[in-house]
Amino acid sequence: MTAGLSEHHQRLARRKREAITAAATKLFLERGYDGTSLAKIAQEAAVSKSTLFKQFPTKAALFEAIVTEYWKGGPNPAAPAVQPGDLRAGLGAIGRQYADLIGRPAMAALFRIVIAELPRFPELGRAQFELGKLPYFVSVQRYLEAQHAAGTAVVPDAESATNQFLGMIANYVLWPRMLLADWSPAPADVGHAVDEAVMTMLARYGHGHGHSADHPQHS
Repeated sequence: MTAGLSEHHQRLARRKREAITAAATKLFLERGYDGTSLAKIAQEAAVSKSTLFKQFPTKAALFEAIVTEYWKGGPNPAAPAVQPGDLRAGLGAIGRQYADLIGRPAMAALFRIVIAELPRFPELGRAQFELGKLPYFVSVQRYLEAQHAAGTAVVPDAESATNQFLGMIANYVLWPRMLLADWSPAPADVGHAVDEAVMTMLARYGHGHGHSADHPQHS
């Protein structure tokens, strides 16, 4: 009985947390970060002030939680879990995962909040970068470094390669959405963009492909 009650309370707490973060995102977009109070967020989320303050004592803590949750993409972390081996398959899995993550309307909303408020609240940009973008970026970089170490790819500069790969996908999936309210490419078109990014990476970094003198193959 105790375990059942505990599980029930945990589900209830998760639902309240989700309601709070959804309400905060909505109000941040409508009123701006500075113009939104925790009290107003509690009202919008239909929770008590004490419930909100217990989970998020400050507005900054709430924003950081939003960033962390959005970049995890839900209950399961979105950081790539693929292992070195088949470079094509690994990049394809990472690329589809990344496209799904940044293609959600919630992610575009988060970027809009940060961009709008950055001049007055630079800490929002730091939170978005350090808690969201950077951990994901590092996970992809480590995957490419592991491919290089295993000899299944030639990636002497994994940081640059990660920028190239994720940038190709974001340039199609995310950035047009920031300017075009109706930008919503079909799943097949997103898949094609990911496949093209993978093929570009294979041509540049796949083992056995040509490499320029500026980037010699490392043993």
